[in-house]
Amino acid sequence: MTDISIAVGGRELPAYLAVPEGEGPWPGVVVVFEALGATGDMRAQADRFAANGYLAVLPDLYGGAPWVRCVVKAMREMRAGRGAAYEHIEAARAWLAGRDDCTGSVGVCGFCMGGGFALVAAAKYGFRAAAVNYGMLPRRPEEALRGACPLVASYGAADPTLRGAAGRLERALTAAGVPHDVKEYPATGHGFLTESDLPGPLEPVAKIVFGMGRGRENAPDGWERILAFFDEHVAKKSTM
Repeated sequence: MTDISIAVGGRELPAYLAVPEGEGPWPGVVVVFEALGATGDMRAQADRFAANGYLAVLPDLYGGAPWVRCVVKAMREMRAGRGAAYEHIEAARAWLAGRDDCTGSVGVCGFCMGGGFALVAAAKYGFRAAAVNYGMLPRRPEEALRGACPLVASYGAADPTLRGAAGRLERALTAAGVPHDVKEYPATGHGFLTESDLPGPLEPVAKIVFGMGRGRENAPDGWERILAFFDEHVAKKSTM
């Protein structure tokens, strides 16, 4: 596990690379972080993928700057479906796919804000599968997700900011003919798949506004679905 950099448009993008044990080549995963950036918790998710046989890279979409200076711009780009953050995600995918220790088959997994990026990237770039975890839906999802790669998504029914998102996503993917596994967990809030450490003043607000911390007992099921889906659509296809 090491800090690396990826060339993007004449600049160097900081990133974290998690490498499985043993000998490759392995399928790859681009991990797209939540709003707080490339935290230790987000690195742990890259490590999780590596422990399950995936070469995982976590690009720092903030370029090393503090999240408070970058999050508003990143959210705007995520909603617009274009911008530097998307270029960085695609650069990370191409960089992984071109490595000798990668099979060339790459998925994308995003959390919170990163889930919104992963949704758009699923139809925008050459990913084999996408995992969308409590990600905001793009405008006109039926149009935006046309031609998307297979997609697995997890939402919490007790997350008031994404009420109804799972059902809308399910309908959009069905209409677009995209293979998918969308699940909404009852009595579950935002961020239940990870152990994010929020800055002190934000924690009580997040619990009220997002239902943060509720339903973490559902994390094992969520991860089992993600890894099974990636094994089918990313790892299996890499052997063809």
